[in-house]
Amino acid sequence: MQAESRIASLWQQRMDALREYNVVREGNVFGAGIAGSCVFSSEYDKAKILLSNLMTRYEGFSFNSLFSGIETSNENGSCIVLESNHDLPLQPFDTNCLKREMLSDLTLVRGVGELTQRRLKARGYRTILDLIAHPKFRPAARQVLELLNRADPVEVMDLVSLRHEKSHRFALGTASSFEPENYIFLDIETLGLFSRPIILFGIGTIEQKHLTVRQYLLRDINEEASALTEIASRCISGRKALVTFNGKAFDLPYIQDRLAYYGLSPIPRILHFDMLHFSRRRWKRQLSSCRLSALESAILKINRTDDLPGQMVPEFYETYLRTQNCGPLFPIVEHNRQDVVSLACLFFYLLEEYYGCS
Repeated sequence: MQAESRIASLWQQRMDALREYNVVREGNVFGAGIAGSCVFSSEYDKAKILLSNLMTRYEGFSFNSLFSGIETSNENGSCIVLESNHDLPLQPFDTNCLKREMLSDLTLVRGVGELTQRRLKARGYRTILDLIAHPKFRPAARQVLELLNRADPVEVMDLVSLRHEKSHRFALGTASSFEPENYIFLDIETLGLFSRPIILFGIGTIEQKHLTVRQYLLRDINEEASALTEIASRCISGRKALVTFNGKAFDLPYIQDRLAYYGLSPIPRILHFDMLHFSRRRWKRQLSSCRLSALESAILKINRTDDLPGQMVPEFYETYLRTQNCGPLFPIVEHNRQDVVSLACLFFYLLEEYYGCS
């Protein structure tokens, strides 16, 4: 048996024993609620039919005949990179808007809470600038003003996180100080939720006012180290702002864990904007769900067709490994690509709503 087949067989055994989702009927709120992760029966049945059709349609086709990617190599091996470009409505931001709003928030000054702020404003202290004349809060107000004048996004984010929730609009507003080329949008696909290989890295960057999505796809599990090296050393390093959806809890820690598994250096600290938290703060009272797919439909007016449920990605990829039929890779790649595109659209939508030029 070839090495690839042995690896695929081992992963099949693990996934059969540790499938990380339940199939529930539509409308089964109780079943959906107790499952750590669930797929509705209609989605599951549709995905199984899709898998069968893909296996038939692409039987006998080679990887290179179906995916026109570029092979990239480093000291840890090679992987394939798929590239696509997407139009993205980019609007200029009012770079002074955030500072004006923050100056009017007296609670950013140490020792000032909501009640004290109301009292101070009633006495004519309308901004932090005014507090320079206050006998008690003068030193703390001066420190905040010096920080805001330096306009270091990391310092501003730390100040906001200290005085407000991390999902506060001020925290997102710090992103408006960067040029779009400094953002990097990240989404990964894995073989499970815990300590399993990452099989696809989706990276989005702004280039010439368009969104360029580069997807680092593993043709085999043993290419994970090379893909991790590319992501950590060439994609994320040097960027100033990372944008994810649930990436603080999942994507970034998962990548760091896989880097450690191979003895590779971790990704240095980077300013991280997790759109799940900002979205929940903005729309939790309007929408029953703040999943990316729900936000796509309700806010961005994006409707996917024939989308693969993320929970079923491991099964599709395992089928590819076991059979060497590349058909199951198509919906994985498309699902990841759309996640990156929607993530970027959501980020700019909310940032424009808060700090766009009117």
